[in-house]
Amino acid sequence: MEPQNTSTVTNFQLLGFQNLLEWQTLLFVIFLLIYCLTITGNVVIITVVSQDQRLHSPMYMFLQHLSFLEVWYTSTTVPLLLANLLSWGQAISFSACMAQLYFFVFLGATECFLLAMMAYDRYLAICSPLRYPFLMHGGLCTRLVAVSWCTGVGTGFLPSLMISRLDFCGPNRINHFFCDLPPLMQLSCSSVYITEVTISILSIAVLCICFFLTLGSYVFIVSSILRIPSTSGRRKTFSTCGSHLAVVTIYYGTMISMYVRPHPHLLPEINKIISVFYTVVTPLLNPVIYSLRNKDFKEAVRKVMRRKCESSASFRYY
Repeated sequence: MEPQNTSTVTNFQLLGFQNLLEWQTLLFVIFLLIYCLTITGNVVIITVVSQDQRLHSPMYMFLQHLSFLEVWYTSTTVPLLLANLLSWGQAISFSACMAQLYFFVFLGATECFLLAMMAYDRYLAICSPLRYPFLMHGGLCTRLVAVSWCTGVGTGFLPSLMISRLDFCGPNRINHFFCDLPPLMQLSCSSVYITEVTISILSIAVLCICFFLTLGSYVFIVSSILRIPSTSGRRKTFSTCGSHLAVVTIYYGTMISMYVRPHPHLLPEINKIISVFYTVVTPLLNPVIYSLRNKDFKEAVRKVMRRKCESSASFRYY
């Protein structure tokens, strides 16, 4: 007979950045600005890609899905963080906490798979440009995106299920700004050894494999770039790939440091700082790095804006 969840805790209190009380207003303004820029940037990408026929290619299809994901990924944690900064010690029910944990893991895992697929797409485009249209056709692109989402959905179930079946007898104060795995395991009054080991193995399977696949793609890309005869061509491609790799490294590096370790007991303040990078910073950097530095995309933005302005002018005229 399976053991039942005997938790007496019905809600948790998120402490957030309670040690920075004098900075609460400033932090609220900074995080609110970043959140608004993140949502705006990613919505712009989704809109422009859907409206410009020239951007209906595998690369921009991946980017559109990444932007859609980033909107929900950052919205899973940041609004609650903002509410916490306005009212110290934000309360969240047990079921809402488990739901937030599930969506955080699900969306985070999906992003890992999408980043690996995007790196593979760039590898094919740069290393096999003549065969690229045949290798990365629309059907394959759709299947890769579907696999990323479906695998992410499945990945989120096990950690959230195992955490929800732990016993929480009190205290109920989570020293974090969202319901994350390490602080929840620290609060449990039952043995978390099996849960820790299982989550570490799952983290290695998802984070490390996706990271090394992504890194491997960029290694081949760099080796191909080095064979480009034009110095300006090498510099331009290196600049783009270097920016992509920097964001990927920040995302995977911070995630791996948090979840791929047998005993996740870093100091809570260090946990929060690391978490800010992959929940707040990278969702803002992705639209900047992957699109706003792209010449074709910027031209598409100008084209869509011009069309909108002309449409508005015609509407006013009539």
